[in-house]
Amino acid sequence: MADPFRLRVLKALTDVIKTVTPANGYAHDLSDFTDEAGRTSARVFRGRDVFGFNDPLPMISILEAPRPMDQAFGTQGSAASTGDWEILIQGFVPDDPENPTDPAHPLIADVMVAIAKARKESRRDLLGLGDTAPCVTDLRLGAPVVRPADDEMSTVAFAFLGVTMTLAEDLENPYA
Repeated sequence: MADPFRLRVLKALTDVIKTVTPANGYAHDLSDFTDEAGRTSARVFRGRDVFGFNDPLPMISILEAPRPMDQAFGTQGSAASTGDWEILIQGFVPDDPENPTDPAHPLIADVMVAIAKARKESRRDLLGLGDTAPCVTDLRLGAPVVRPADDEMSTVAFAFLGVTMTLAEDLENPYA
């Protein structure tokens, strides 16, 4: 069975963020890599909010905002819907001993550039998901927030970036 539309959107966003590599002109490498045991490991995750000391740095987690935004429905009897969907991108980096949050700024800047570039390159086909419903009709970046380690959320510096996407979808057919 195919993935639901919203999961396809998250996977497409993951693929965009994984283009952040030195070979593509970025300061960071967020591509998948092979660990010492020969296993393929990711640096970009979806829906993951708990990490440990064995996780690679830098790394990114894509999370849905905790409160959904209101959807606008089509005419009565229609399952067509359009509305904003807020995603939170969280990035983690090793701390700088003197200025702990400094490394988080270039990481989240790289992610912003990759998303903005994908938006600009495919204005009518955002994230490669087409231009007719179901599709992403708009994608907006919020202002990044960089925070130091707090031993509650993270033991290293981290950054948040809000990404708001406008979706056109058929709620009766989430697999369309």
